[in-house]
Amino acid sequence: MTTTQLDTASLPPSPRWAIRAAHAAALVTLPSGIWRLMLAAGFTAGYTEAGYDAMGFTGWGAVYVVGLTVGGELLALLTLGLVRPWGEVLPRWIPFVGGRRPNPRAVTAVASLAAGALTLILTQFAFWWAFPHPDMTPFGSTVAGILYLPLVAWGPLLAAVTIAHHRRRRAAGL
Repeated sequence: MTTTQLDTASLPPSPRWAIRAAHAAALVTLPSGIWRLMLAAGFTAGYTEAGYDAMGFTGWGAVYVVGLTVGGELLALLTLGLVRPWGEVLPRWIPFVGGRRPNPRAVTAVASLAAGALTLILTQFAFWWAFPHPDMTPFGSTVAGILYLPLVAWGPLLAAVTIAHHRRRRAAGL
């Protein structure tokens, strides 16, 4: 048995609440992502025709919106690595680092910084209705606000899972 296998075998299991929080963190990006994909597909999704045209959701704008959506979801899915075995020892198919155990301090530091940044950046969506978007219909603005509201929870959920990950690693002496 290798050192990496011994290290991960000695880890206590992730708390059930942390596993649920990690899954929730991966899911909170879906509603806004689906809305953005609708925009990229040509639906005005709450924008006025003039507002939709002005936002430039066609051509490269659509590529950007799809990339933003896919990238955001992939980043959200990384939260699962804090509670799953593939986050303890990286899968072998990952070039250069596959089969290795990531540095626990680096993982905790990056996840903590990401949680703080997400909280700062995404908290604004809690106040969506205080600043109506001039290029959206009132109904469209309400729907978009509802779809973006779950993003407010992403940062705090990641922070909670990061704390659980850190405590679990510390309890195992890693």
